[in-house]
Amino acid sequence: MTGGDAFASVGEDLRKHLDAANAAREKAIPACRRAIRACGSSIRAVHRLDAPTAARLADDAEEALREAQAALRPFPALAASGPLHDAEKEYTEARLTAALTGGEPLTTFEDLQVGAAAWLGGMAEAATELRRHLLDRLREGHIDRADALLTAMDDAYGLLVSFDYPDAVTGGLRRQVDALRAVLERTRGDLTTSVLQSRLQASLERQLGPTPPAVD
Repeated sequence: MTGGDAFASVGEDLRKHLDAANAAREKAIPACRRAIRACGSSIRAVHRLDAPTAARLADDAEEALREAQAALRPFPALAASGPLHDAEKEYTEARLTAALTGGEPLTTFEDLQVGAAAWLGGMAEAATELRRHLLDRLREGHIDRADALLTAMDDAYGLLVSFDYPDAVTGGLRRQVDALRAVLERTRGDLTTSVLQSRLQASLERQLGPTPPAVD
């Protein structure tokens, strides 16, 4: 085949491939959005201490994520693009937030069937989410639980800071780790202040005795 026929044949093959890629993208993007929305709702349920709802929403997110992954699997360049990576990262965050707050074993990137960079980003965001959970436990007076959550944040930071790779490999992890470090230090200060106040109150009660109830 020569001349114009050769160009026409090549162009037709390219058009078929790009039509299929565009159709896959159009299917994957709404699925990614559904996954991200479900993940956000799942994390909010974790903070409300509603574990069954959090798990159900995470399962909904997984279903949508698998749909997006399947649609983009034949097109690696599209699969490596933003929407799918973001959905995988948010899904990881939802699962790891539930695990870290519930004292459950961590799931690996192989377990979750997500990319390594997405898992690292999800861990950074999950560790950051622990601040809200920790402050809620402090307000309830559960200092020991808050201390355990701070330890989990510290352990997560220690893991993440050890991945010293270019941003092109880790999906911009360095910026997320820097943000986590700032959150971790603020949280450490909040917990330290609460512990000192609790000790001071206990010391005063030992010296003065408990405050008598108010008389009407």
